[in-house]
Amino acid sequence: MSDGRKLWILGILSAGMLLVATIAPPIPQPIAYHQFADQRIYFGIPNFFNVASNVIFLFVGVAGLIFLLRLRGPMASKVFTDLSERGPYSVLFLSVAIACIGSIYYHLAPDNDRLVWDRLPIAIGIMALLAATLNERVSPRIGMPLLPVLILIGAGSVVHWNWSEQRGAGNLNFYIVVQFYSLLVIILLGIFFPSRYTRGADIYRVLAFYGLAKLAEVGDREIYDLGQIVSGHTVKHLLAALAIYWILRMLTRRRPLPERMERFGPHAGYRT
Repeated sequence: MSDGRKLWILGILSAGMLLVATIAPPIPQPIAYHQFADQRIYFGIPNFFNVASNVIFLFVGVAGLIFLLRLRGPMASKVFTDLSERGPYSVLFLSVAIACIGSIYYHLAPDNDRLVWDRLPIAIGIMALLAATLNERVSPRIGMPLLPVLILIGAGSVVHWNWSEQRGAGNLNFYIVVQFYSLLVIILLGIFFPSRYTRGADIYRVLAFYGLAKLAEVGDREIYDLGQIVSGHTVKHLLAALAIYWILRMLTRRRPLPERMERFGPHAGYRT
């Protein structure tokens, strides 16, 4: 199957998912979502472990930004064949760092209004990762122009959910598509298109860690009841941060694959 046909399939599938989100019955945010298992107070901080565990997002987000900012000359060409590809990862790591603040704010007094500031950087970060994957497996000529569009879609899904909740008819449909379907697209891109870098398989480990994080979130109470040491939601934060760390680890270790450069055309080469 040609690359063009694969992209058409992904485009049609994506349009179909947006259509489903539009016509499907709206899914409101369950109020019970905010009732986390671990509500212990330490040092006067409510929900202490769910709050404190967010600091790891700040560390890994800032570490990623510092790594990208320090890339210069020959070292940069070993990480990115086109320096513009640094853009999506900059957005991703910045979103992760901001998620620390948004999630702390939310977990101090969980409710729908505060949840917006937790979800907004998450949605933007996921879409930035999708743009980065498009750059590396299809072409920067596709991924880079789509980056601002994808960011707007991610942010818009959260804004739309919040707007619908304010109207009394909450609708998570578009946010669900952004959070889960986007990850499916990343998997399909990995199957359809080889990366032009080494460490391409690392993206599957990243998604596996994130999948485990979501499972821990679902099992919040069950994990906490094992010994009331840590809750599933706290574990979720740690596993999600591990997924982001693995992206940083991938970037520090990967190198271009010269044999795969031709398929991206003459405009995919490194530019300072």
